[in-house]
Amino acid sequence: MSTSLFELTDKVALITGGNGGIGFSIAKGLGQAGAKIIVAGRDHNKSSQATKKLADLGISAISVGVDVTQNDSVIKAFDETVDKFGRLDILVNNAGIAIRKMPQEYTLEEWNDVINTNLTGAHLCCQQAYRLMVESGGGKIINIGSMTSIFGSDWVSPYSASKGGIVQLTKSLAIAWANQNIQVNSILPGWIHTDLTETYKTTRIKRYLEIKERIPQGHWGEPDDMAGAAIFLSSYASDYVTGTSIIVDGGYSIN
Repeated sequence: MSTSLFELTDKVALITGGNGGIGFSIAKGLGQAGAKIIVAGRDHNKSSQATKKLADLGISAISVGVDVTQNDSVIKAFDETVDKFGRLDILVNNAGIAIRKMPQEYTLEEWNDVINTNLTGAHLCCQQAYRLMVESGGGKIINIGSMTSIFGSDWVSPYSASKGGIVQLTKSLAIAWANQNIQVNSILPGWIHTDLTETYKTTRIKRYLEIKERIPQGHWGEPDDMAGAAIFLSSYASDYVTGTSIIVDGGYSIN
């Protein structure tokens, strides 16, 4: 075991959707703890900019293209990771989308887009991570859920369904892969300032303030608030932690 419980030096971490928001902050946090970073995303330019920002911080990082809804694309991204770094120690399934509508208004295509990106995409990435982690003797998988993993929502029903599914997928994989020394956990972010929530401060300011009022710590979270939980779940400190969900929400869910 490392002399430091939270040491990630020379660990290799792939973060889907790692080119912005929560994904980028987790990539930065893992990199600053010593990990080598693979930023995986669909937007090549955005991923390239993210890796440059990481490099400016002294973090070893590359970008790979991936569409998590396409298994061939997922396989290619993980193969590129092995070609570059020789192994995979940490996977963070962060890629996700949301379409805001009432349940009766979704088309089948919209429903499938959300489920395929948020839940099926995580499943496909976990399968490839398993393949590589078994070869190297174990690893850490972190799935990013949501407050809608706990609560229902009238205006993002497929998103809620996908994030509820993330928690159950996490538990199932944790059981299935425990004897391969693979720990699988999830992080459930609360209300965080990201591109997905940006409209709250502009067109839904009343709701924004209602949410803020409910948070015991008195303010919305920032993407960097997710890094600590991610470092813990990626490190030796969490070797006996699997199948759990860590809520990072400033107390919103208990108030």
